[in-house]
Amino acid sequence: MLLAIDTSAGSSVAVVDRDGGVLAERSVEDTMRHAEVVGRLIHECLEESGVAVRELSGVAVGMGPGPFTGLRVGIAAARTFAFGAAKPVVPVVSHDAIAFERYRAGASGGMLVVTDARRRELYWSAYVGVDEFGLPLREDGPGLCKPDAVPHPQLNRVDAAVVSAGALGMLAEFLFLHKRAFAGDEPLYLRSPDVTLSAGRKRVSR
Repeated sequence: MLLAIDTSAGSSVAVVDRDGGVLAERSVEDTMRHAEVVGRLIHECLEESGVAVRELSGVAVGMGPGPFTGLRVGIAAARTFAFGAAKPVVPVVSHDAIAFERYRAGASGGMLVVTDARRRELYWSAYVGVDEFGLPLREDGPGLCKPDAVPHPQLNRVDAAVVSAGALGMLAEFLFLHKRAFAGDEPLYLRSPDVTLSAGRKRVSR
C-alpha cells in the first residue's frame, strides 16, 4: 500500500493498494493553498482508509512538471512523512498519472496532457498509447510553452486542473510490479523559481 501525494496543479492525496485500488482520496483544486491543505488531506485519507502508517510500503509523490511554489510543498510533505515513517519515496512524473488515468478509463491512441504553468504558460507531455501492461508511453516532454505554441496539435488534448493522487499511486504500484523506471529525484520545475537568492552577500555597515 502507498500514500500518494501530488501538488503539481491542485493538491491531491490518496491511499492506494495494488489489489484493492484507491482506498481513499481527497483533492483540492485551489492552486494557492497547497501548504494549508496537504496535511489535512493526508490525515483524512489515512483515517478513511483505516490504514496504519506501519502498513504502508512507501510514499508516491508527483515530481511535476509544476510551478516551483506548489510542487515543492507536496515533495517536501512526501519526503518528511516518508522519513518519519521510515518508508521509501517513490517519485512519479505527474503527467504520466493523468495519462494513466485516461487510458484506464478507455482512451486510446495519442494524447497530449496539458496543465497550467502560470505566467501565461503551459506544461505539456505527449503520449502515443500504452505498453503491454497498460502503462502510458510518453513520446515527448514534459515541456513548457506559451499557449499558442503547444506542440503535437494532432494529438487528443487533455487539460487537467488536478493530478489525481489515486491515479499517481496506482501508477507507482504498477511501475514497481512490472519493473518499469520511476521518475528522477529532481523536481520538474522546467524553469527558474519565482524568487531567487542573491548571488552576492550584502555588506552590512555599522
